[in-house]
Amino acid sequence: MPVRGIRGAISIEADQPELILESTRELLEAILQANPSLAPDDIASITFTLTPDLSSVHPAQAARKMGWGQVPLLCGLEIAVPDSLPKVLRVLIHWNTDLLQSEIRHMYLRKAIVLRPDLVSN
Repeated sequence: MPVRGIRGAISIEADQPELILESTRELLEAILQANPSLAPDDIASITFTLTPDLSSVHPAQAARKMGWGQVPLLCGLEIAVPDSLPKVLRVLIHWNTDLLQSEIRHMYLRKAIVLRPDLVSN
């Protein structure tokens, strides 16, 4: 079975744990809604990155609270590119699926829409 990537990002107003966790959940729920056949048992792994201005909590906690405790989760720091969009959470989900990459729906929410306008269909 092929492994496909689902990308997503969301901007967050402030470096507050509750905002990061709520935003992570919002992004993951949007990805689930856009990709209805996605199930936790089919996820190989998930990588979350945060811009350097967001460091108060690991976004993986939100995925665990959603019942994704068996999914391998990793959090990292996004590189600090000058003039890039601040306060952004990004996600890359590695999904075991027979769908074609062109059938995968990516989610970019709030100000993060500017990161990949070519992938935004929401």
